Amino acid sequence: MRSTSLTLALLVALAAGCAGAQDAQPQAGDTRFVAGDGKVQVFPAADRKPAPPIEGETLDGGRLSLAAHKGKVVVLNFWASWCNPCRAEAPILKDVAAKTKSSGVEFVGIDFKDSKNEALAFERTEQPGYPSIYDQPGRLALAFQGTVPPAAIPSTLIIDKQGRVAARALGAVKYQDLLDAVTRVRDE
Repeated sequence: MRSTSLTLALLVALAAGCAGAQDAQPQAGDTRFVAGDGKVQVFPAADRKPAPPIEGETLDGGRLSLAAHKGKVVVLNFWASWCNPCRAEAPILKDVAAKTKSSGVEFVGIDFKDSKNEALAFERTEQPGYPSIYDQPGRLALAFQGTVPPAAIPSTLIIDKQGRVAARALGAVKYQDLLDAVTRVRDE
């Protein structure tokens, strides 16, 4: 009985330590979940920073590089199959990607902190219509530190034609907000 109580107390303490303070801001290397409200923030052109070089193996075994899309608007979406807000926004991303593709906008998913089998199952179910880089360790998300907290999932970035981060949304995006931001950056 005493060892059961001690074990329960230890588990509660560990769980509390993992959760952290709700209002704590993530620090460098912090991997705690960061919730967002999904609002798209468009940055003034003069304040935009270049996107880091992004390259990796896609879930279907190909290779993808952000540099291959130079001169186009690219929407990067960080997701994972275990993330409920990611599942909720998947149809929105799919629809906006399909609607803007003919005007030269490319969508790229970055699946991180996920099992490859679960990620492939997610893609078979959602059929997004665009490729996703498989980044289990989260290295690509870390490359955007300062723009996107490394544990903010889902997160969406819009990269302008000059390869700069033009907009971001932390949390599940809303259809009209994403479409308006993509259109605005595309039409610049």
